[in-house]
Amino acid sequence: MTGLITDSIFSDLFDRHRRELHVHCYRMLASYDQAEDAVQDAFLRAWRSRETFDGDHPRAWLYRIATNVCLDMTRRSGRQVPTVNSIAEIPWLQPYPDRLLNEAAPPDAEPEAVAVARETIELAYLAVIQLLPARQRAVLLLRDVQGWPAVETAQMLDMSVAAANSALQRARATLREQLPERSADWASTEPTLEERELLAKFIDTHQREDAGGAIALMRDDIRITMPPHPWCFNGIAEVGPMLVAAFGPDRPGDWRLLPTMANRMPTAASYLRAPSHAEFRAFKFDVIRVAGGKVAEVTTFGPELFPAFGLPPTLDDSPAPSPTRLAMD
Repeated sequence: MTGLITDSIFSDLFDRHRRELHVHCYRMLASYDQAEDAVQDAFLRAWRSRETFDGDHPRAWLYRIATNVCLDMTRRSGRQVPTVNSIAEIPWLQPYPDRLLNEAAPPDAEPEAVAVARETIELAYLAVIQLLPARQRAVLLLRDVQGWPAVETAQMLDMSVAAANSALQRARATLREQLPERSADWASTEPTLEERELLAKFIDTHQREDAGGAIALMRDDIRITMPPHPWCFNGIAEVGPMLVAAFGPDRPGDWRLLPTMANRMPTAASYLRAPSHAEFRAFKFDVIRVAGGKVAEVTTFGPELFPAFGLPPTLDDSPAPSPTRLAMD
């Protein structure tokens, strides 16, 4: 049967699933920008083949197209599979705004709401699944995150059910090996009050340029990485001098930070006012992982995605928000 999807129906269908597909492509590719390209390509492929679609299971049809777009992009990119001793080994990794994660499924949407509620999007998980061959990664995400049955997953990827099950077993084994302490529960949750309060303190110490206070918030084994750069700083002995330099007399300027959330993790968006500038300009994101009540890891990204986070490119010289209000927002 052909021609069951009219232009208006197709547009409504794709709009309904666009953010959900974007999140799926992001997890496949670990890049917000590349996920944008993948969703656009999937839209074009779906549009060109809409007259041959029989109208059954449109969500599965779109997932099949989007997943295969991601597989094609990965194949063309020639990416080398990293060892993932740290997030620094994933130069293409980018953060994902929580405000857009919340759009992935409206409250009344099923089964989309279930899929989004179950998913994890934490940076460590994204980094580890980059270890997997692309088709294993696709099987893992479709089965364990999206909850597709084995038969449908195999059909989406043009695999036998036995091959899909084997790929899933190998993918799960890699996760257990790389992240044994988290392999049983990757369900993402909203940041806790403790995490929000720690973010407020992180912002306060940075805005007051208090290196000692910032260091006191960190674990002794703190790790800082800065994709796409390969730099990795481990422990207070390495991180402390960086903070002293950032806040000392030779600092690059004055800091203003805003709280936000990325990948279901507390995040500080930093603005820098250089001596030659009148306003604070978007500078970086610090995505924070909390463990034992302290900052265990900071993943720093550039300012390219400030618009996606709904953040302005500049701030004026008005007073900074109080740390107490930041913790409660």
